[in-house]
Amino acid sequence: MRDTSRTLYVLRCLQDNSDEQHPLSINQILRYLEENGITANRRTIPTDIQTLLDYGVDIVEVKSKQNLYFIGGRHFELPELKLLIDAAQASKFLTTKRSKVLINKLLALASPYQAVGLRKSLYFDKKVKPKNETAYITTDLLFTAINQNKRVRFMYYDYGPDKKKMYKHGRRIYEFSPWALVWNNDHYYALGHSESHCKAVTFRVDRIAAPKLMDINSVPTPKGFNLAAYTKSVFQMYDGPIMDVTLKCANDWMKTILDRFGESVSTRTSDSEHFYADVTISASKTFYGWIFASDGAIKIVAPDEAVKAYRDMVNRA
Repeated sequence: MRDTSRTLYVLRCLQDNSDEQHPLSINQILRYLEENGITANRRTIPTDIQTLLDYGVDIVEVKSKQNLYFIGGRHFELPELKLLIDAAQASKFLTTKRSKVLINKLLALASPYQAVGLRKSLYFDKKVKPKNETAYITTDLLFTAINQNKRVRFMYYDYGPDKKKMYKHGRRIYEFSPWALVWNNDHYYALGHSESHCKAVTFRVDRIAAPKLMDINSVPTPKGFNLAAYTKSVFQMYDGPIMDVTLKCANDWMKTILDRFGESVSTRTSDSEHFYADVTISASKTFYGWIFASDGAIKIVAPDEAVKAYRDMVNRA
């Protein structure tokens, strides 16, 4: 076996079997090499480890009667892997099967001892998981279209009161130029130009049916189009006319305002129990419903147009 191959097996031994709590001795590394049919001795292992160090591998040496070695820095820290695994596990976008595949790939980046601990907390609520991978496949197609600057065609559906799919506008075929994929509230949305709407719109990816990649160039993003601002206006309160409003909020609702509008939101004191917040929103039924759900803790004070629209909605209710 060539020396280069032996060095790579030393690296694999350390990656697969060591961490800070489980360093390996030279004898343990030699045993691993022997099990894989590789001849080595106590003098060659330090040389191989030095070669790996010279190539930038983070190997930590613990000085003792018999020196011990382990992989120091990995691609991800343990808390980072835990965060990613929890996201894959809880995602309503990924099927249980796809979540498990992704989690296994993430676990391969940890030491085997860390992986055991990470697996202990795994739980899949199949009631919130999709039954097929259609949305996953659609996302891949949209991602390809974005990278190749191509349009896509598809149908779009919602659900009726009988829980059956209802295709929009009699199975209309939408021609769409995707500009970006946006993750919001555990769902993917495709943002781009719709030929049917003649403007920028968003489609929820898991509601797209029968997508096809077209050999037609996309409509380019308009000059000066602020993707971040558009996304914020749409997903904070869904689609509706953009409007600047002033809210009067109970003091204990500051956290809610910051969670929804960000820490840069403009606020000022109203009285000892309230503060004002100046926010830009999409004035939709969803926004007014959010105000109603605060049970009076948040009130619209300006402009009059928004105040009237909210009152009209409450009266209709």
